[in-house]
Amino acid sequence: MPGQAPPTVTGYALLGLLSLRGEMSGYGLKKLADRTLRFFWVAPAMSHVYSELTRLSRAGLVTESLTQRGGRRLRRYSLSAAGDLELRRWLGEGEVDFPILKHEVALRLFLGHVTGPDRPRHLLARYRGQLRARSEELEAIRRSLEDDPRFRYAAMVAEWGIRYYLEEQQAVAHISNQLDPDRGPT
Repeated sequence: MPGQAPPTVTGYALLGLLSLRGEMSGYGLKKLADRTLRFFWVAPAMSHVYSELTRLSRAGLVTESLTQRGGRRLRRYSLSAAGDLELRRWLGEGEVDFPILKHEVALRLFLGHVTGPDRPRHLLARYRGQLRARSEELEAIRRSLEDDPRFRYAAMVAEWGIRYYLEEQQAVAHISNQLDPDRGPT
């Protein structure tokens, strides 16, 4: 890729999804990102998927093919040999950025002095329900992966996510107990 900027992290994520599934449309990639990446990475907006695919295509990292479906032309993308090499190069790099935590529930709890304990109590109770639902979603995904060797690493990430959501539920329960008016501040 001499003379061109390397892909963004989203671009690498799309290359990785193509490496898992083969040829896909931009719409198909967006749907796959929504089903998979959202558990640990921000799933890109549809417009971002298409702009990244354009960049990846110009850099020769994906190939495009056009097919007709009904009266519409459908553009499909595949990982090129250069894209596979670039994805492997990026994955092999030593350093990664430490994750940035952007946690609105924690921010609102941090500012709980403005509303008093009733609003944070309600917020945390709702969040616990969301965590349970997200855990159940991930558990279903993990079961669907079975022990297929192609999805071994995806299964590990699903297990990581399940554990994260369970531990997050425990942390929220602990904080919720501290909001109990009979306990007082700890």
